[in-house]
Amino acid sequence: MRQQSNTVSRAEVRDVLRPYWVMFLGLVVTIALALPAFARPESFSDLAYKVSPSVVNITTSTMVAERSGPGAIVPEGSPFEEFFRQFQDRNNPEGRPRKRSALGSGFVVSEDGYIVTNNHVIDGADEILVEFFEGETLDAKVVGTDPKTDIALLKVDAEKPLPFVSFGDSDTARVGDWVLAVGNPLGQGFSVSAGIVSARNRALSGTYDDYIQTDAAINRGNSGGPLFNMDGKVVGVNTAILSPTGGSIGIGFSMASNVVDRVIDQLKEYGETRRGWLGVRIQDVTDDVAEAMEMDSTRGALVTDVPEGPASEAGMKQGDVILSFDGREVSDTRELVRVVGNTEVGKTVRVVVYRDGSTKTLKVTLGRREEAEAAAVPAAQPMEETGEADIMGLKLSVLTDDLRGKLELGDRANGLVVMDVDQASEAYEKGLRAGDLITEAGQQTLTRIDDFRDRVEAAREAGRKSLLLLVRRGGEPRFVALSVTE
Repeated sequence: MRQQSNTVSRAEVRDVLRPYWVMFLGLVVTIALALPAFARPESFSDLAYKVSPSVVNITTSTMVAERSGPGAIVPEGSPFEEFFRQFQDRNNPEGRPRKRSALGSGFVVSEDGYIVTNNHVIDGADEILVEFFEGETLDAKVVGTDPKTDIALLKVDAEKPLPFVSFGDSDTARVGDWVLAVGNPLGQGFSVSAGIVSARNRALSGTYDDYIQTDAAINRGNSGGPLFNMDGKVVGVNTAILSPTGGSIGIGFSMASNVVDRVIDQLKEYGETRRGWLGVRIQDVTDDVAEAMEMDSTRGALVTDVPEGPASEAGMKQGDVILSFDGREVSDTRELVRVVGNTEVGKTVRVVVYRDGSTKTLKVTLGRREEAEAAAVPAAQPMEETGEADIMGLKLSVLTDDLRGKLELGDRANGLVVMDVDQASEAYEKGLRAGDLITEAGQQTLTRIDDFRDRVEAAREAGRKSLLLLVRRGGEPRFVALSVTE
């Protein structure tokens, strides 16, 4: 009979330890799931106590002219018109101007009394009063404003250093992060509301928009107030709400601090903004435009026009695609406008453009946008030949003197005029309409109908699916890619 061995096998050890491993793994998962709950603050009271002394209420007063007669109170010709006119005459017998008041919020950004708010809060105000957390009220003067970002910088003269807050890096704000909005909603005085970052990089209507969207309650009167992160740094300036009722429904917008910080620096130094100016007109690169230009990806900003200015002097051309600016990759037109505007006036930067199948680096010395916004678009070359044809759903005509007059074009304009567009065509779908002027096809100037036909055939022979057209309407240029497949 074989004697039984006392040796324990590895398999037996695993069987014994397996329940303990399962328990351990379960504990790890439980802890991992619980961590987000531990990250949630039990209270915002410490943060509110820390930042509230730096937040201010703003009251503005404006003298407005009294309208004569009953105005909009009753319809003209109403039997009550004379009654309301007499009522107004008794209450304002000399037709004197009346004072109109408005409320908003702001925050102190330096101990010597600089205060940030929204431009629309103080726009046109004759008097600006700033009320501090402890109840003290001081007169404020306007240092400078920037309507493009709706930011204003005020200054008060205080007898002692003021508590202030600093800007944080809004680019580090993540969707889902906690934020705190502080201000003066509906004139109720200092108020705090908490929420999260709902979205980033929102654009409303401005060229330089970069809004943080939040569900923290923002109402009328909160305008100009700060949006804090959990470190007590300002990551946004509460500016607007989206609401069908006029009250908060959890969709508020705060201008990102990285935009505001630079604006405030310029307003403090110059009393105005000084944004960089490249001197081009641009549009986004679409998939069909990228294919027509034989680009390997859809990116960059397509140059539709190069008026006299920095880019023209550096050799940039219509039809170039700007891929990078000052070492920063350009994904679309919005990003290019922002990065150019934030670049120092007079700085020489490297701009990489895509042209004729390869890249080219240009050195551009930036001008100042504020001085160049009304720059005229240069005219093109004259043309002489005449003719009409139907191509790709477009009824085209060369530019005659008669058409120049009807379209109010300069003597030096050239191209083919769109006389009509087939509504079932791709051209109509892409937005071409009668009266448009096509000045280029395949990035080559058009002077004759045959030039257009040649460009179509050249695109087909090269195996391209689409042809890039430069179209002007009312003097404004844009590129449109039309399919050339038969």
